[in-house]
This record gives sequence, C-alpha cells and structure tokens, in this order.
Amino acid sequence: MELGIGMFGDLQIDAKGEIQPAKQRLQEIIEEIKLMDEVGLDFYGIGEHHRPDYAVSSPEIILAAAATVTKNIKLSSAVSVLSSSDPVKLYQNFATIDLISNGRAELMAGRGSFIESFPLFGYKLSDYDELYEEKLELLLKINKEPKITWKGKFRPELANQEILPRAVDNNLKIWVAVGGTPESVERAGRLGLPVMFAIIGGQPVQFKPLFDYYKKVYEAYGHDMNKFEVGVHMHSLFGENSEEVSDYYFPLYSAQMNRIGATRGWPPFQRNQFEAGRGSNGALIIGDANEAVNKILALEETFGLTRFSAHMDVGGPSHAAMMKTIEIFGTQIAPKVRKALEK
Repeated sequence: MELGIGMFGDLQIDAKGEIQPAKQRLQEIIEEIKLMDEVGLDFYGIGEHHRPDYAVSSPEIILAAAATVTKNIKLSSAVSVLSSSDPVKLYQNFATIDLISNGRAELMAGRGSFIESFPLFGYKLSDYDELYEEKLELLLKINKEPKITWKGKFRPELANQEILPRAVDNNLKIWVAVGGTPESVERAGRLGLPVMFAIIGGQPVQFKPLFDYYKKVYEAYGHDMNKFEVGVHMHSLFGENSEEVSDYYFPLYSAQMNRIGATRGWPPFQRNQFEAGRGSNGALIIGDANEAVNKILALEETFGLTRFSAHMDVGGPSHAAMMKTIEIFGTQIAPKVRKALEK
C-alpha cells in the first residue's frame, strides 16, 4: 500500500480574518513536498481551486516546481477539475511534468468540490454531467492515441491532431476521484481506472458497499486484477501527543468547516463531532503516530487499499505544524504500517 499526502493549498486565516499571502504559502508547499520526498513518502497530490482561501489554481505548476526538488515521490493532482478543463492542454501539462520528473507524474480527474471554475471558464452548471463524461472520454483517448480524430459537444473537433509531448512510455497514470455516488463508481470500474474515495465524514465502514461495487464492476468488465488500485483520501494531522494535536487543530479545522458550511447550509461544527471523527470508527486521522497506524491498518483490512492519502492542510495549519506532521508520517507511521503489511 502506498502512503502519501494530499493538499488543497489552504491559506492560513487569522482571528481577524486576514488571509496569508499566497506567495508565502506556495513557497511553504514546495518545502513540504521536498520533506515528504526526503522521509520516503510515496506520493503527493494537490487540488485545484479558484477561491480566495486556497493558494493553488493550477496543480501542474506546483507539481512541475516540485519535480525539480524531489527524486522519488510521485506527483499528482488531487484533483484536476476535468469538467472545466481542456483535456488536450491538461494532458500536455501533465505529460510535461512526467518528462521533467522521469515518469513520476499522475493526473487525478474529478468534478471538484466547488463550482467557481464553471463560470470562470465559461461553462454551464446545467451541463455538469455531460461535461465530465465527454472530457473524460477525450482525456483517456488522448492517453492511448498520439494522433486524435474526435468530435464532441463542448470542444472543437480534432482531425488527425497529434497531441504532444507524450508521457514517459506513452502512458500517463490517470486516477479518478469519487465521493459517494454509485454512478461514478460504476464508470470507474467499467473503464478500469484506479479510484480514490474521499471519506471526510461519518464512519468509513459505511463506504464498504461502494468499494465492493467498484471491484465487482472492474472484474465484470474483464480488467486485469493485477492492475487493480483503490485508495482513500481522509483528513489527517499528526503530532507527538494526541490531545495536544486535537486542542491545536480543532479551532482551525472547525473554522474551515464553518466557512464552507455557511454556503451549504451546514450547522456549526462542534467539538463532539471532531472527537467522534478522531475515534477508532471515525473518518478523521488526527492524533499521535500509534493512533494513525492503527486506523490506517484497519482501513487497509476493511477495503483492501493500495493507497492511503492523508489530506493534511484543511483549515491552514502552520508551516511548522505541517513539517512536523510530515516528519512523523514518514519516520514513525509509514515504517510501522509497511512492516505490519509485510506479514
């Protein structure tokens, strides 16, 4: 099982509501990715957002910069908002990262958790499903065929167009991110694509039927089970003392949940919700190294994971807290998880 970190590029927001300069956060992110590589984590993913509380609108720019200061870690989006992107340019950008990094680039396609990119790039929300279907089809076709003849509804047609550059070995690793809809799970299984499930609330075991459904569809369409890959993306933060981590992180985490919740009709996020999530059956992996090891191993046993992604910048923890949590993940948690899975 691969162990890595996902981020959205959250900017730190102080008690007065003042937002950290994006310049500062972007430079911090590169330092954090460099440390992830040094402590032996397997992959890094960064999301795409077009909002004032996030620093990253173009994951590929961050990943290209990271490629020059790392040696081994895989570099992925988490996610690229495919519905409002041009699959041709998206493939070209990630193929370029793949060449710079000597084959370490991956692209994770998704719908995104916010809708700002739709009006920004001139798309209609009423076309939400059709956009994703068409663009995923084109992206996968480009990944397989250097010259493309294609016609769709939302993009000018392509007539024997050569899409360059090509990824290493002419194959870019493409994941899809899903929330909780059976339709998305069925599509991924039918297409034989690796899936990342976002589990950010409730009890992870509630997702077991979707994992089982994905595997069933994947097998039914005759895909090679030796290439079967499935992962989870879960909110995480690690420290030396569980209660100290909880006390430090709750104000930041709850503030972010409430900022998002204010636009979605959520009730205020409470401390008891946070602590329930940190419990053995909850979806938050926030605490000390031993707690994290136990929860990650339990997830692997429940779902048969090939990848675990710790999403650890929700609410904008300080750079120092991020560097500490990365160090603990790489030097304490990852070795214990890997050793346990060797048995």
